[in-house]
Amino acid sequence: MTKVTFIEHNGKEHTIDAADGLTLMEAATKNMIPGIDADCGGACACATCMVYVPEEWAGKLEAKEDMEETMLDFCEHTAENSRLSCQIKISPALEGIRVTMPESQH
Repeated sequence: MTKVTFIEHNGKEHTIDAADGLTLMEAATKNMIPGIDADCGGACACATCMVYVPEEWAGKLEAKEDMEETMLDFCEHTAENSRLSCQIKISPALEGIRVTMPESQH
């Protein structure tokens, strides 16, 4: 299990123990984390699971693939550190990661 913290736009934090091998999106939805809509169920087809990943964690993630980049182009609140949580696999290397969610997923 890996400890992950999701931070809502208003600053409210939700820390969970997530099973390795799941994606951040799967862990969030299984734990009913508000702010991760995941309308497509993790198929990288909707961009409603976007999170902001702090720079210090970026190097521990796999690089964005073209489909993720395309989906992020449709997000209203993107930033340089935006990622789709359905594309981030949980592993022990992410122990303690803290990701922030946008104000909305539209």
